[in-house]
Amino acid sequence: MKFGCCASIDQAEAVYRAGFDYLEAGVTSLIPDEDEASFVPVLEKYRASPIPVSAFNLFLPRDLKIVGPEIDRARMEQYVQRAVARIQAVGATIAVIGSGGSRSVPEGFSRSQATAQIVQFLQLVADAADQTDVTIAIEPLNRKESNIINSVAEGVAIARQVDRPSIRVLADFYHMDEDDEPLDTLTANQDWLAHIHVADSGRLAPGTGSYPYPEFVGQLRQAGYQGMVSVECRWNDFDAEAAPSVEFLRRAFQGESS
Repeated sequence: MKFGCCASIDQAEAVYRAGFDYLEAGVTSLIPDEDEASFVPVLEKYRASPIPVSAFNLFLPRDLKIVGPEIDRARMEQYVQRAVARIQAVGATIAVIGSGGSRSVPEGFSRSQATAQIVQFLQLVADAADQTDVTIAIEPLNRKESNIINSVAEGVAIARQVDRPSIRVLADFYHMDEDDEPLDTLTANQDWLAHIHVADSGRLAPGTGSYPYPEFVGQLRQAGYQGMVSVECRWNDFDAEAAPSVEFLRRAFQGESS
């Protein structure tokens, strides 16, 4: 099992020094709204990273809506095509779609229509991703960050509707804890889990709080999960906290240290 850190490519050296196995960066940093010439120096920077960039999150900018009456289909299609191609060019195999600002349902807008729009968007993404080694992980967000897809079970329900091989689901320990989602949902939906995010109490570094890691890890082990685990948290002092957080995760998940 590999453990990564959600951070920018500018932090790659620090993430490497801390002992993580990979970096999880933001899709928006791949500038999918801009042409290939603009992307060339960005790709060079990624390829010079001292640590593999194996996953991406932050799939959409807030102003690119996929739900509601203000959808720009032409921009969306071009953005998705470029995003998936650039994720593959970097060499990542997981792309997380959370993007609460893009997917939240506007007040007064039909929830059933919003769900249909999300499914249509994910089918568009799958059209690109199914031709690559990139798996798309739908990220359920807690109710403070989005008003739709708030649980692993809801994410799986959406993925079932999309019904494409590249569309799977992420489980985020923080979002699950915020909304009191039962941890046994991990085993109940084990066939759909493609990626994991972790943090600890207050969304701080793993090992600094009181999250029930033994139960969380036990459920993932029972589910047969062998994929990547990324830390997505607020660091008070990255240089002081990062290495201990990696060690904590290796002990919690593997019973070993690096």
